[in-house]
Parts: sequence; structure tokens; C-alpha cells
Amino acid sequence: MATIELQAVDAVEVTIVIDMFVDILMAGQEGVRRFPLAYDWSDRDCLVAEHGFSALITIERNGDRSALLYDGGLSVQGLQRNLDVMDINTANLRAIAISHGHVDHHGGLEGLFQRHGRMKLPLVIHPDAWKDREIRFPTGNKLHMPPPRATDLEAEGLTVVEERGPTLLIDDCVLVSGQVERVTEYEKGFPFQFAHVNGDWEPDPWIFDDQNVVVKVRDLGLVVVSACSHSGVVNVLRNAQRLTGEQHIGAFVGGLHLTGGIFEPIIPNTIADFVALGVERVVPAHCTGWRATHELARSMPEAFVQPSVGTVFRFESSSAQTR
Repeated sequence: MATIELQAVDAVEVTIVIDMFVDILMAGQEGVRRFPLAYDWSDRDCLVAEHGFSALITIERNGDRSALLYDGGLSVQGLQRNLDVMDINTANLRAIAISHGHVDHHGGLEGLFQRHGRMKLPLVIHPDAWKDREIRFPTGNKLHMPPPRATDLEAEGLTVVEERGPTLLIDDCVLVSGQVERVTEYEKGFPFQFAHVNGDWEPDPWIFDDQNVVVKVRDLGLVVVSACSHSGVVNVLRNAQRLTGEQHIGAFVGGLHLTGGIFEPIIPNTIADFVALGVERVVPAHCTGWRATHELARSMPEAFVQPSVGTVFRFESSSAQTR
């Protein structure tokens, strides 16, 4: 397969709009801007965390800024509230991408439309994301994972772009990966997942609709944002390298899906291969799990940064820093 001509940008900012953790006292550092404190913070609406994920990915190129919203979190109230509290201006929003069909990644999108009205934007989604799914745990508990509905999205003015393969957006500067190639032996999807097909529930472990967003920053390399990495985070990163031909990974932001008893046994293999990939900055969010997060912090102390809702992570070329 020929590599994709992903255009390099001067900088990219990844703003955590929805995630499972918020800490208003967390300190910032170079390239990490925490949400600012306010003296009367207790009298204001505050940021909320929930079991979901949403990130605003803003690229800078030749002085212009354009953005993509990657996922919409779980609840309408959560997304709308955090957009309001952060006073996020969506005037430069050019597209929306959905990582996969689980409801904690698309359920809050209505909050965007309640805030801004109908939006004539493309929305990129894998065709498997329309599957109605449920998670069946060994304890007997079940979780329903309802999919998004194309008619609802189109009613909000969106143009639904259904694609299994890679998609280039925003002047070929943003790559939505499409279906991720699976190459590792230990990253085997989500064994407890079932999909409703032709009136019956059948095993659906692979979550082929899992897709991520890739941006190439001049002099830095790839910045990969992956909400859940159901494909396996090592597969996600190797797939980004394969698609673009760029081997250097400047940053990874998102979930590694290593939480819970079924995934914790693969933490050692995952971390070892992740470290070997030489990722310069790792921001483990959403479904990474506390054990894997601690192990990443121990194994990659210089690269590790704890995310929090409202944080803006900036990755820029060395030439942009000197302007």
C-alpha cells in the first residue's frame, strides 16, 4: 500500500473536552496548559468528568487555525456544559470524526447542536459503528452500547461520510485512520462484546470500527489521538507509521483500554512495545485504567503527562517555537 501524503502542520493543540478525570489544582508544564483557576470558582459552572471521551483537535498551518471534534462524550449535558465552561469557539470547526460506535463516544453530540444549531460539516464514521451492541461480563452484568443514528446526524446538517479506510480532512492535514491493521498477537479486541445482527446476538469482539486521528507536525513527527484503542494501542501506532511512512511518534493522547481483569494481563507486553516505539509524550486518558497508567508513569517518567478535563496539550515544530 502506498503511503498517504499527510501534510505537515506547524502545530496541533489537543483539548480534552470530556474524559473520566478532572483536577482543577493540577500544575501545567511546557506544552501543557491547564484550565485556569477563578477566584469565584464555586459560584460558577465547573467542568465535569464522565465515562466518555471527546477532544478538540486544532491544527495551525501558515497562520491559519482549523479544528476537528473527535468524539462527543457520553451525555448531552456533559459535552454542552464543558464547551460552555471552557468557552470553546467552534467557528473554525471543519469536521467531526467518531472513533467507534460505543455510546460514550457519540452520545453527547446533541449538546454541540443545542449550543450551535445545525452544522454543515462532514462527519467521518466507520460503517461498523452503526451496530447495536452489548457487553456481557462474566458476572452476568450487561451494558447496552446503542449506536448513533445516521438520520439524527443528518437532521443536524451533517454530511455522514461512511468509510472503512483512511480519510484525509482539512486540506490533507488531518488523517482519520479508518480500520486499523491488527498485527500483534496479544491485542485481541473485546471478547465480551456482542452485536445484534439479523435478530440475534452474535459475538463481535474485534470492534473494527475503532479509528484514530493522526496529525504530522514538522520537526516533531506524528501526534496520534486515539479514544479507546480497541484495536490495541501498539497496533494503532504501528498502523499510523505504516499509513504515513513517518516513523517518529511525537505524542500519543487517548485511551489504551487496559482497564479491567481481561486486559490487565497484557499490560506488560503493551508497555514494553509502547516504550520501544519511542513515543516522546504519552497522555493516557479514558479507558487506560489505573494499573496501566501507573506503569506508564513508572516506565516513561519523562514522557508521561496526566490528563484532566479542560487541559490543552500543544505540540509544535521547533521553528514555530522560535517565531
